[in-house]
This record gives sequence, C-alpha cells and structure tokens, in this order.
Amino acid sequence: MNLTSAGAVLLDLDGTLSDSRPGIAACFLHMLAELGHDPAAVGDVTWAVGPPIAVSIRTLLAKYGDDRVDLGVTTYRARYSTTGLYSCAVYPGILEMLTALSAAGLALCVATSKRRDFAERVVDYLRLRPYLPKIYGALPGGGLDDKADLLAEILRAEAYDPTTTTMVGDRLHDIEAAKANHLRSIGVLWGYGGQEELQKAGADLIVARPAEVVSQSCHVRK
Repeated sequence: MNLTSAGAVLLDLDGTLSDSRPGIAACFLHMLAELGHDPAAVGDVTWAVGPPIAVSIRTLLAKYGDDRVDLGVTTYRARYSTTGLYSCAVYPGILEMLTALSAAGLALCVATSKRRDFAERVVDYLRLRPYLPKIYGALPGGGLDDKADLLAEILRAEAYDPTTTTMVGDRLHDIEAAKANHLRSIGVLWGYGGQEELQKAGADLIVARPAEVVSQSCHVRK
C-alpha cells in the first residue's frame, strides 16, 4: 500500500505533540505567587493549558478578584522563557506519526497559541524541527492570539487549500478555529481537552492514538 498526500496538516503543540503541562502549570503557580496570591487555592490548572495565554491568566486571576492580566502574562512569560519551556516531552507515538505523515507527502505545520518564538524553541528542544520546519504561533504584543486568526494567516501565507487541510488539536479552541476557517478537524484524546469538550466543539473526528491521525489524514491506494 502507498499513502498519498491529502494536502496539509496543521498541528497544535501543547497537548498534541508535546506533554507540556508540568512546565506550564508550574509557571501559572509561580505567576500567582508573584502577584501575591495563594497558588494552592486555585486547584488543578490542567484546564488552563492550551488556550491563548491571556485567556487562561484572566480566568485564573478572576478567581482572586484580580484584573492585572497584562502583569500576569509578563510574569508568566518571564518564568516560562527561562525554565518552564523545557519541562516537556514528546508524547509516545508522535515521532512515528510525523514520520508517516511526512512520508505521505503531506505538508506539516505547527499551529499553536503559544508565542511563536517560544514554540520554535520548544520544537528545537524536542528535536522535531526536521519534521516541522514551519512553525506559526502568537506574536509578541498580542498579534494572532486568536487561533482562528492564526489559522487564517497560515492559510494565507502558505497558500494551503482549505478543502485539503486538516487541523489536529486537543482543545476546543483548535476545533472552533478549524471550523471558522472551513477546515476539517481531528481532536486527540491524549491531550488536555477530553472527549466531551471535543465533541461539543464539533470535531469532525476524535482519535485516541497518534497512528489514527495518519490513517485519517491520508488516502490509501492499494
């Protein structure tokens, strides 16, 4: 059997390619402490991993009646850029997935709500750059924070055909951004969103293993 290209695959980073929860969660708790709050009071912050950073921090701070979102983002990023960024690991099966997708002739591109320069450092740290030469993320100053805008920019810059482009991600923001740009979407269950969130967001497909992304992104020619 030969796998043939189905176009392009846009891949979320946190919760899809990389288990980055340890570093991100630690930076959220550090940010809360630096702003004078008790980090223990916020509970589990897994839900905050994946959405645009300002959205997560606004929600976290609201629990303390604090509206200093810009300061929270600055504090978080200062910590993340020096330590948190490196507390991550590639999920099992991802290297094999990327190898198969590349071999099928698909164009692969990272599409993350993480700031682009941070995303590039993470991809290099995880040694994924040979598979993922194209990396798109939020811009310093807030540009492309909205994931729908980010995907629109990728489609424009790379000239991908929306009818043959698939978005792969673990959170509702990935699925909703795909729908806003008329892209097919695949939700993954090994990340931070879960079955119910992905179903409610309207994912076209939901998969439990990276190998299923390959089978669902490629046509099979006998």
